[in-house]
Amino acid sequence: MERGAIDVGSLDGPFDLQATLESGQSYLWRRADGRAYEADGAHGGDHTYYTVVPPIEGVNDERAVVRVRQRGGVRDGTLEWESTTDATGILTHLLRLDDDLEAILAGTPDDPLFERAYDAYEGMRLVRDPPFSCLVSFICSAQMRVSRIHGMQRRLEDAYGDPIDFDGETYHAFPTPDALAAADEEDLRDLSLGYRAPYVMKTARMVADGEARPEMAADMDYEAAREWLTRFVGVGQKVADCVALFSLGFLEAVPLDTWIRSVIADRYPDCDRGGYVETSRAIRDQFGGPVAGYTQTYVFHYLRSGGE
Repeated sequence: MERGAIDVGSLDGPFDLQATLESGQSYLWRRADGRAYEADGAHGGDHTYYTVVPPIEGVNDERAVVRVRQRGGVRDGTLEWESTTDATGILTHLLRLDDDLEAILAGTPDDPLFERAYDAYEGMRLVRDPPFSCLVSFICSAQMRVSRIHGMQRRLEDAYGDPIDFDGETYHAFPTPDALAAADEEDLRDLSLGYRAPYVMKTARMVADGEARPEMAADMDYEAAREWLTRFVGVGQKVADCVALFSLGFLEAVPLDTWIRSVIADRYPDCDRGGYVETSRAIRDQFGGPVAGYTQTYVFHYLRSGGE
């Protein structure tokens, strides 16, 4: 086992581990006490979270188990980690610790709603989830509360993920494309995937067969990438935006979910252009252009948790 710590005070801007991992962006981390996503408005806690990370080009060569806990505040605390390898680079990548958060938020438009959201969840950052697991997670997200989406991913890992022993515990990786491609549809339905089960299977087969991989969109222009991602079964424009934002680094992406559409209706009605693409372009400008996805994520977490 390797251990280490990251000084939050050394980052460009604050960081809040709980808000980042329990804000509906990522469903791939488990909380050690099993209570992730039980409460809305999560922030500021000192809980331990863990995940199994696949190889990431330029970051880690082998699959790794990572456990992390935040001690202290969002500006002067410490991220304490334990892992099968040096996890500093992994955590920096997955949790976007290399973002200049203060500069990003300072570059967004003045709006009292934005300011309230930023203040309520100070230090929340976007995530960079592995592309395939992010894709499957958001295929499962349609018409689901975040706690149920999280539960689906846990059941998928336990049923189809490779077991890995670490520090006396057994952890499960997210299933590989091959594993999900070979899954039985009824078994997936029994894991509460419902009508999403064939979508997950068919998308996994596309990846396993080499027909397409979500990371292939990373080098495209944003709107081209979003459209390209809709080739996967069960992926519409909104799910494609989630994958673009929470995995592929397109910080301009603004997934048009129920909460953001309510903001458009209440505060920016001129941005409702009818179609998804046109409305997305209009609200993106209002939310901060190149970093609009950060604003979207803060506003989503704030409103979903009872703000306003």
